[in-house]
Amino acid sequence: MISLREIEFELNKIKQRNKNVELDKTWETSYTRRLILTLFTYLAIGVYLWVIKIPMPWLNAIVPALAFMFSTLTLPIFKRIWVKQTILKEDFTKKLK
Repeated sequence: MISLREIEFELNKIKQRNKNVELDKTWETSYTRRLILTLFTYLAIGVYLWVIKIPMPWLNAIVPALAFMFSTLTLPIFKRIWVKQTILKEDFTKKLK
């Protein structure tokens, strides 16, 4: 038989894991993360363009970096649309059965 102490221990492990998952989710959707990724994208593309001797590499690196940032900002909108469509499809399928 499982003791109360073991149950409490397992429950605390689950609570800690849930906190970690929530923290990871918060980081994944944070503007800080998006800004850092945009900056790294800009730097990587700028260095690449500079190495291959493209004129004005740092100016030309702005467009891909901004496109990346724009794509990360619009993903939640498309996710919401996709989730709504998926739920509607599942509800419709259940009604047919």
